[in-house]
Amino acid sequence: MTARLADIAAQAGVSEATVSRVLNGKPGVSAATRQSVLAALDVLGYERPVRLRQRSAGLVGLITPELENPIFPAFAQVIGQALTRQGYTPVLATQTPGGSTEDELTEMLVDRGVAGIIFVSGLHADTSADMQRYERLRGQGVPFVLINGFSDRVQAAFVSPDDRAAVDLAVTHLSALGHQRIGLALGPRRFVPVQRKIEGFVRSMHQRLGLSADQAQELIQHSLYTLEGGQAAATALIGRGCTAVICASDMMALGAVRAARQRGLEVPREVSVVGFDDSPLIAFTDPPLTTIRQPVTAMGQAAVRALLEEIGGTPAPHGEFVFHPELVVRGSTASAPGRPCVPGPPPATAALPVPAPSQDRGPGTPDGPAAARDPEHTPTP
Repeated sequence: MTARLADIAAQAGVSEATVSRVLNGKPGVSAATRQSVLAALDVLGYERPVRLRQRSAGLVGLITPELENPIFPAFAQVIGQALTRQGYTPVLATQTPGGSTEDELTEMLVDRGVAGIIFVSGLHADTSADMQRYERLRGQGVPFVLINGFSDRVQAAFVSPDDRAAVDLAVTHLSALGHQRIGLALGPRRFVPVQRKIEGFVRSMHQRLGLSADQAQELIQHSLYTLEGGQAAATALIGRGCTAVICASDMMALGAVRAARQRGLEVPREVSVVGFDDSPLIAFTDPPLTTIRQPVTAMGQAAVRALLEEIGGTPAPHGEFVFHPELVVRGSTASAPGRPCVPGPPPATAALPVPAPSQDRGPGTPDGPAAARDPEHTPTP
């Protein structure tokens, strides 16, 4: 091996250490140097390691955390269709409890020579995760784009919804209906979207209802992004006197509806519930769910465009493309208990403004109006 390293290094005009870094997929080597080493392998007749062979021009990996939450199949469908229209074949890789990890799925896709990878709600959204995994992937020459979550430690293009604006839309809607005790049900605090929703909630509760940061924090409950997690969080919030609950996913919102009913409370007459995502079929729940629509189509298409530009040799800028959410008013929100019934949606929900961009917002593309009404459903008085 040492003799071979010396031969390759001499042929490529680089050090043996550099050859070793290239062969092991380590970062810190320029694209030109990496190509010189690979060319030296070919000239000397050595077989390239599997992960360093010519990448397939037709395969693009898509890694999602699960498929039980309907928002992830929705992303997969949009991204898959966009890739297919451009002549690429999507390869879906899904994590499962007790199954493959994100790192294992990434390695599998790289070994199969994918031209690039799109990560949806991956470890890049976890502030406690090691971001060096993405730098190692970049060192292997694999283009990638990250959806939902941002880290300034990763040199890549990110695509996200405006989580702060999303919560403000929900708080504005509920406060216009007379709710004073509004709770927020979220996933674990370590995730970037959770932290941003908390920031938006604290700010909006102060602006709309005059609550201090400490008072707003008392109305926040962390749980899991599942129906059971939403049920547990909503049970705690209702126990603190909340007459409305904003949930960080539609699955959690369905759990919140169950929690209210288990306490003998009617939704929306006694407790209002707002979801997040506007997952497929969520308009047909009982009651139809008021929710914040995540602009899945626009986000998925933007992620594909950014990835294909990088595959084509034009690196996407390191930054975040932020997309505006929409409020979709249906039947799970109504006037606060003791307040006069409002026939139809309150005027404030007709065109709720999206807050001014914060300083850390990257280039964004709005995806429709700030508020929308489902044509088949109106709020229940």
